[in-house]
Amino acid sequence: MKKVRSCSYTVFLFAAIVILSGNVRISAQDSGIKVSGILDSSVTVGAGAGDAPDFFYGIEEYANLRIQARLREKAVFYGAFNFIAASGTSAQAAAALGALNGVTGWGLAGSTFSAGTHYTAALELERLYFRLNLKYIDIETGLMRLAFGYGQVFAPTDFLNLRNHLVPDARPRAILGGALYYYPVDAAKIFAFGAAPRDPFASDGGGALAGLSGDWHWDRASLQALYAFETPHDGADQGVHRMGLSLKADIEVGITADMLYTYNGAEETGIEGLAAAAGIDYSFWDGRFYVLAEYLYSGSASSTSTDNGNLGGFSCQHYLFTQILYRFSDYTNVNLGFLTSFDDRSFTPILGASHELFQGFSLDLSCRVPLDSSVFQDGGERGTLGPLPPGAVEGSRFQLTLKARLRF
Repeated sequence: MKKVRSCSYTVFLFAAIVILSGNVRISAQDSGIKVSGILDSSVTVGAGAGDAPDFFYGIEEYANLRIQARLREKAVFYGAFNFIAASGTSAQAAAALGALNGVTGWGLAGSTFSAGTHYTAALELERLYFRLNLKYIDIETGLMRLAFGYGQVFAPTDFLNLRNHLVPDARPRAILGGALYYYPVDAAKIFAFGAAPRDPFASDGGGALAGLSGDWHWDRASLQALYAFETPHDGADQGVHRMGLSLKADIEVGITADMLYTYNGAEETGIEGLAAAAGIDYSFWDGRFYVLAEYLYSGSASSTSTDNGNLGGFSCQHYLFTQILYRFSDYTNVNLGFLTSFDDRSFTPILGASHELFQGFSLDLSCRVPLDSSVFQDGGERGTLGPLPPGAVEGSRFQLTLKARLRF
């Protein structure tokens, strides 16, 4: 009965949003309301490692619906929703995430997921905030994205929502908080921000964030400085200090540098509190050929470490991402990337291709082959980027995903 009720609530809310979207489109010109989004239809096949089946598949239907409403020139409302229906390994991943949330008390409630006879489904509120445009300052508050740093692959200063290095087009998570922006001159921005604790059930304020950041822009370079303080909580009796710098420059080649130091007053953090990335990119042949390389050092007590409770973090210290992309035309490109861990000599080649059939509709193909010493020799060392990472009982030797994306 609980699953039926949960499914009914989900269907009802989805229908309400669709009806609202229809009404919004009709009155968009008069009210300043805009609706946009994407629809992804994905099929994944692969070969498992460890206890995983020799062959696995997954099907996922994912939609991101975004709503924006402007009130004259002074205020803007933003909202976004995620709709997901999945089967196979995609459903297993959603179930594992739901189980983890049940243990930690974080994220989506179990009732948000519903199961049919051929699929599981989920509905998520992704963004819900507003922005005020005043004479000298701007204000944002709600469920929103607070992004930091100029790194293209690794961005340690973007500590509130770490990027997924294997899924670069994944939508970044939001935080519940606010920001106040001040523009002293056209080329500079200073803003103060705050965020609710990572644990949404912390009612004593432990783990809440407050900080300052500033951006300065020149003709060929930009600089960002950041400081954030996290109030005392379990595991950080004296609070946590974070200090960061991010730089980008365009001088024949593109250069980025991004670093964040995390200091836990209750521990001797030392160099292990540092996460630092540096990258370079260059395009030639009239932009048809593009190359990128970015290095990451991830200290065990840093913002990018799994030891800090980051599900998408790194368990080793030295990583390199390289990519080559070739554009056949404005509509078709292929790319080859490598994510490498120097500590355990494991790496994952990532082959991708994209073709836009017509404006707003594209086909994307991606293939990942995790590799480490155990693949090439019996008794070889298992690596974190290999088919079966240390401590894991299931893994993947090969994974191929075909995705059709519709933008509207």
